[in-house]
Amino acid sequence: MTTILVPETPRKPGRSPSPYAARTQRTSLGRKVRDNLTGHAFLIGAVLCFVVFSWYPMVRGIVMSFQRTRRGETTWVGWDNYSRILADPSFWPAWQNTIYFTLLALVLGYAVPFFVAILLNEFRHAKGYLRILVYLPVMLPPASALYLFKFYAYDPSEAGLFNAILKALHLPTSQWMQSPEMTMPAMVLASTWMNMGGAVLIYLASLQNIPGELYEAAELDGAGIWKRIRHVTIPQTRLILALLAMIQIVATMQLFIEPLILANGAGAEDSATSVAYLIYQHGFFQNDLNGAAALGVIMLVVLAGFSAAYLRLSAKQD
Repeated sequence: MTTILVPETPRKPGRSPSPYAARTQRTSLGRKVRDNLTGHAFLIGAVLCFVVFSWYPMVRGIVMSFQRTRRGETTWVGWDNYSRILADPSFWPAWQNTIYFTLLALVLGYAVPFFVAILLNEFRHAKGYLRILVYLPVMLPPASALYLFKFYAYDPSEAGLFNAILKALHLPTSQWMQSPEMTMPAMVLASTWMNMGGAVLIYLASLQNIPGELYEAAELDGAGIWKRIRHVTIPQTRLILALLAMIQIVATMQLFIEPLILANGAGAEDSATSVAYLIYQHGFFQNDLNGAAALGVIMLVVLAGFSAAYLRLSAKQD
């Protein structure tokens, strides 16, 4: 019996796939949908936190800055709150104190963590212990650390830690927080001690990524430690330095807890009044929530303008 082979008809374009291929495609699609749903489920929690605790208060504060609420009645007053805040005699001194604190923090609080990180990076032994020692103040509650400075280190009597050190060195003692001239430097010193641990760890991670060959080449060329820092370390960590500089300025411009605890708010002769503390005064002492909102919007605009200008300059340099 002769068998006749019939040639297979080629599949036409657009013809439906086989049941196995369709089932495989549906399974793959279902897996992708489940994976995306899981990712979005985790993302929704973070988005809700931002909406409830960040975005909504920001928008609500901007709206309140154009309103006035009295006896439960809210009316739109336009720019009146801003005019009233600008006429406040404490407005410009608060900005001066805030800018002064920020500049001092850049000189001390920004430079010290970098050089501490360079010093720790040179150690060959007990690195873990030294890192824990440097990071320990960050783990303390800020209020506890500041009260430690207030009642132990900044005690104006000779029993205070810093005054005892000055007396041992035969130097004149200081009144610290009771002195208008020493209020800001004292707050910068306490703030630097509290917050430098995180910056030191970031700098250490950046320093360990610098190729050792660069330092070896610099040493062969006769470069000392300062030249190696200037020509190798700083250029190699430039991006981290720029990022932390912007974070430092934005954070120090929001100075609040240091004057609240160390200087009892305003300090001697209003030498510690900051913009953030002035917002607190308007909102909780004067019951002027609309004025506090207007002052908060002014600070928001200033910080946003600085951040935008800084990023633009950084992009041009790159």
